[in-house]
Amino acid sequence: MSGPQCCSNPPTLNPNAGAGHVEQLGGLSTYVSGSPNSKLAILLITDGFGYEAPILRKLADKVAASGFYVVVPDFFHGEPFVLDNANRPIQVWSKDHGPDKGFEEAKPVIEALKSKGVSAVGAAGFCWGAKVVVELAKTELIQAAVLLHPSLVTLDDIKGVKVPIAVLGAEIDRNSPPALLKQFEEVLAAKSEVDGFVKIFPKVEHGWTIRYSVEDAAAVKSAEEAHQNLLEWFAKYVK
Repeated sequence: MSGPQCCSNPPTLNPNAGAGHVEQLGGLSTYVSGSPNSKLAILLITDGFGYEAPILRKLADKVAASGFYVVVPDFFHGEPFVLDNANRPIQVWSKDHGPDKGFEEAKPVIEALKSKGVSAVGAAGFCWGAKVVVELAKTELIQAAVLLHPSLVTLDDIKGVKVPIAVLGAEIDRNSPPALLKQFEEVLAAKSEVDGFVKIFPKVEHGWTIRYSVEDAAAVKSAEEAHQNLLEWFAKYVK
């Protein structure tokens, strides 16, 4: 979350959205979906609008329907970014909710999953969440990563990745413009020990995979294509 494009098209939050439920996991309130008996888990790390976004929960349910146990923790402890709160502009909010803190809080979530018998974990991050996921991808904590319209992710981050990683970016994105994504692609191509994939979706903007209008058929189509790419990546590497 950095800059105005990060904050456009905010979702209407709904604590009751989705087919799953909220429980405590690794010390965080977490939306969970899918069979808790699955040995394969997917951790979805949200943008700054948090884990009550209906479209994000719908995606969690879709991933769960493919056989994964999906968890979406509330890394913001009940305080997602609110666009029209003049007292908490993005710069102020971000000081209390840095991705470095999210990275540390993700560790006990992953530990909790493994204590339940999970043998492999994939992680996908959206905007702010992509920075958390790329930090996880530099460790042995996860088996695969997907970054969707990432914010704050640098070339050095990509150079440090140790697990298969897919980067799904937007043609119109000031946070991760196509020129930067092309550099990500070049770095990953040179890392023979790590499988990488970079795709730039045409005519879409930052946030398009989870902050689209359901009435916009073209937007839905692009988002669903990205969701399918995410599913295919995890099906290949989280097993």
